Amino acid sequence: MARATTRRRKPRSLGRALIVEDDALLAMSLEDALRDGGAEKVVVCNTVASAMAELERLKPDILVLDVQLADRGDGWAMAELVHELSPRPPAIVFSTGSPERIPERVAELGAVLAKPYDPQALIAVLIEHRRKPGLLGRLREALAS
Repeated sequence: MARATTRRRKPRSLGRALIVEDDALLAMSLEDALRDGGAEKVVVCNTVASAMAELERLKPDILVLDVQLADRGDGWAMAELVHELSPRPPAIVFSTGSPERIPERVAELGAVLAKPYDPQALIAVLIEHRRKPGLLGRLREALAS
């Protein structure tokens, strides 16, 4: 008797993730969710200063950024720097208790999750981001129109 086998498709990696969050419990929950969601490596920093140093080493594919950190009240400035200076900017997710306080031009750089939120919402946002077509896909879509 022949036995049918089904191959389980391994979920695509989320890549390397940098979490910049000063709430230790939330940071641990996000770290667990990212690891379970397929992140290769997850680094947690609780200050902008430590995150800036880690950005160069890690070269993250994902940046989860609390915009109200204890050492800086404008965490979004880091997102602007990363977006402007990185040859390949990471997917940016802003984490905040006051989404309305993020300047519109900055909020356009990534997804905004309002605290409190389920860490699985982060994974859903990243999966959706991954589905968006890259430059070649957008060119194909534009030419087909």
